[in-house]
This record gives sequence, structure tokens and C-alpha cells, in this order.
Amino acid sequence: MRKIYFLIGVSLLFAISSCKKSDGLADVEQATPYVSDISFKIVSYFPSYRDPADVADTKYKMITHLFYAFLNPNPDGSLAPLEQPGRFATVMQKGRANGVKTGISISGTSSIFVTMAASAAARNLFVKNVLLFARTNNLNGVDLDWEYPSTANGSADNYLLLVKELSDSLHHHGKFLSTAITPGVYAGSIRDGLKTEVFQFVDFFNIMVYDGIGWDKEQPTQHASYNMAVASLNYWLGTRGMPKEKAVLGIPAYGKNAANASKAYREFVAANTDTSLDYATINGVEYFFNGTVTTKRKTTLAKERANGIMFWEFYHDDNGDKSIIKAANDLLGRNYN
Repeated sequence: MRKIYFLIGVSLLFAISSCKKSDGLADVEQATPYVSDISFKIVSYFPSYRDPADVADTKYKMITHLFYAFLNPNPDGSLAPLEQPGRFATVMQKGRANGVKTGISISGTSSIFVTMAASAAARNLFVKNVLLFARTNNLNGVDLDWEYPSTANGSADNYLLLVKELSDSLHHHGKFLSTAITPGVYAGSIRDGLKTEVFQFVDFFNIMVYDGIGWDKEQPTQHASYNMAVASLNYWLGTRGMPKEKAVLGIPAYGKNAANASKAYREFVAANTDTSLDYATINGVEYFFNGTVTTKRKTTLAKERANGIMFWEFYHDDNGDKSIIKAANDLLGRNYN
């Protein structure tokens, strides 16, 4: 009889254990919560259309965080197949081998985000799929690049819900959440679309302080002036109260001409222009960019007033001694050898 009771007890324990595994509780128990990282960040993005062979391996030691761009959502919360998965694997491996924190950046048309975020069911599916992707690929975190939530279409409230749900899920499993945001220098529905309540859920904000031709009246053809960077930090940290440790100042690794056409910074180096300056003429066309001197000035600004710098994008920068990411590292006194 005792033997029978013993076997029944073992069977019950096995059944209970099986139920826990099937309803996901076992997975929850094994999760390791995220530990906040307030170190100074050097962030860059690697687009899927770039060849990893075109970026020197030595460059990876010059950054702290690398996002592969992009993973695209569908309106129902599912995810589109990743573009160039082979490149993704290569870039993430190179990053990890050099001590870089790796992540995926999620982007797509604003209309898709608007539809998805408006549905509780779609948000739930999206969050589950993003977490699964991050865990399956052993990523440190996720970057949300929704350009942009807006008060004009009512998506500001749903953006807040989406960010909170995504943050809760990722943090529970030891992963960070960053978001790419507007520079905030233009008043209106897009700037107001990022509610202050969002600050508490995001680990750091990649502030895209570029593509602003005409904003700086002192340098109207410069799309990313130093004055614009100051104004952006004044708004987000001063007016809106974003915590300093969460602000990452974006620096472009490309230039633009008056017609808004772009060239990669590496093209200015290849043309033997003076990259200590912020302008160059190529084939009779003048371009404005951030050279090594301005990059260092912005890095100093970020060190004093924010907690990191971000470059769009990794390939655009030069691989040699005139690299602006190298210039930033040199200003910070970082060892990248």
C-alpha cells in the first residue's frame, strides 16, 4: 500500500511539473531580470543592405552597442522575414567577439506601427515575437525605430502602451530596450507624440539629430550642426526632463548637399578632402557633414550633458585614421586596440 501511495505521489508531482512547463511558468522562473546599464554608450547601426566585408573588424572595438537594421513588423503583430540573415549572423558574431552588446532594430512604415499598436492582441503578439527573436539569437537588446508616433493620429497613447509592454517583457528576460527618436527641435504633433511617461520604460534614447537642413539659420545648408545638437539636448533634457543617463546624441556619418542628396563620410575621405572641416566639394557640388573636429565637439557635449553618442551608420564611416568614430574614441580616451 505504501508503495502504491508513493507511486501516486510521484505521478502527481510529475503532472504538476508538466503543467508548469506547458503554461510557461517554468520559463518565467528561469528568467533573469535586466540590470540597468548607465555606462557611456557608443552606438551604431548596421543596415542589411551593407556587406560586412566592407567594415574593418577593428572598427567593432570602437563601439559599445550595435544594432542590425531592420526587422519589420506586420499590422497583426507578426514579423516579416529578416533581410539578409547571413549578414545578420556575421555582424552579430563580430560584435560579440569584440565585446559589443548586440541588438536588432525594428522599423517599418508608420502606418503599420499605428495599426499594430492600436490593437491589444497585435501588441501582445508583437511583443512575444520580438522577445522570441531576441532570445533565439542571443541578443542583448532591442531598438524600436518607429518614425514617428504622433498626436495627430492618436498613436501617442498606443506608442506608450507598446513601449511599456515591450519593456516589461524584455526586462524580465534580462534584455534592454532603446528607441530612436526625433531631435525634438521642431514643434508639433510628432515631437508631442513622445509622451514623458515613456522615459521610465526605455533604457536609452537614440536621438536622431540630423537631416535638419535649414533649421540652423547660421548654417542653413548644414543638416546636423553643433547648434542643433545643443538645442536638441536642451529640449529633451531641459524642457522635457529626460534623465541624462538615458540620452544618446546622434551624429551622422554622412553629408548632404542643398538638394538633400547624401554621400557617406567615407566618400569625403576617399576624395582627399579636409575632413577636419564640415564641408567638401565633389564634382562641383558642395556637401556638408560632421568632420573630425565637430564630431569631437559633439562627443564632448554628450559626455558633459548626456550619456552616449550614436552613429548612423557603421558602413558610412571610414575604416582608416580619419574615421569619425575613431575621433570620438580618441576624445574619450578609449582603448580600441
